[in-house]
Amino acid sequence: MNKKFNVAFLILSMVSFLSFGQQIQMPQASPSAKIIQKVGLTDVTVDYSRPSTKGRKIFGELVPYGEVWRTGANAATVFSFSTDVTIGGQLVPAGSYALYAIPGKNDWTIILSKNTKLWGAIGYKPEEDQLRFNVESSKTSKKYETFEIAFNNFTDNSAVVSMKWEYARVDFKIQTDVDPIVMADIKKLVIDTQTTDPGLLFQAGSYYFTNSKDLNQAYAWVKTSTDMDPKYWTVHLRAKIEVALGMKTEALQSANKSKAMAEEAKNPDYIALNERLIKSIK
Repeated sequence: MNKKFNVAFLILSMVSFLSFGQQIQMPQASPSAKIIQKVGLTDVTVDYSRPSTKGRKIFGELVPYGEVWRTGANAATVFSFSTDVTIGGQLVPAGSYALYAIPGKNDWTIILSKNTKLWGAIGYKPEEDQLRFNVESSKTSKKYETFEIAFNNFTDNSAVVSMKWEYARVDFKIQTDVDPIVMADIKKLVIDTQTTDPGLLFQAGSYYFTNSKDLNQAYAWVKTSTDMDPKYWTVHLRAKIEVALGMKTEALQSANKSKAMAEEAKNPDYIALNERLIKSIK
């Protein structure tokens, strides 16, 4: 009898365990989101949850002024950087950080915390801050029903992070160190090896031209590249450098050659680019 009872109890326990283990799939009240964004040569990843207003007054009520906010919903919002970056004028080592904010009517305090394991702001400690800085807040022309983090205003080495919810908007810039890395590669792959690879020579010349470095060196590299393996886009760059060096006759020849090559390749963008360049030279 005891044996039968034990077996029945075991079966009942297993059924109960399986019942509690099952879950009904339902939409999240604050859906999770993940952004992977390249800024310069740095990978920036953002993991956060996106609450909605749902008819509620947000800043000053649901999210009080002057108090630490998780900057999202659920677990802490986490920013990860593959290299060192600069934010708010301060160096932030590569790694992961929880993003917190202290909203105000006219400005916010932005915080990066080294503790990424908290549920929201519960247990937040100022001594775990990596940095904090103040930014102005502004009002948007439209209502953002759902909290949003986005990247915009890109340059070769920076981007602006925009946070928008309800009618509030706050921006801050992430800056990365690009030039030393690129210059080290150029030295290693082009200068030290005295390469004759047309692709590497074009890349090096393009970087020098775009970033206002040694224009004569840029021209030497691009000229060698286009003499060895001309492409309509590389010859177009050669024409632009020749214009910058005051070599109008050579620039016209290069621009016309690039245009003809673009026409053969049926590339309307470079046809138009060369037409505008030729018009500016004349």
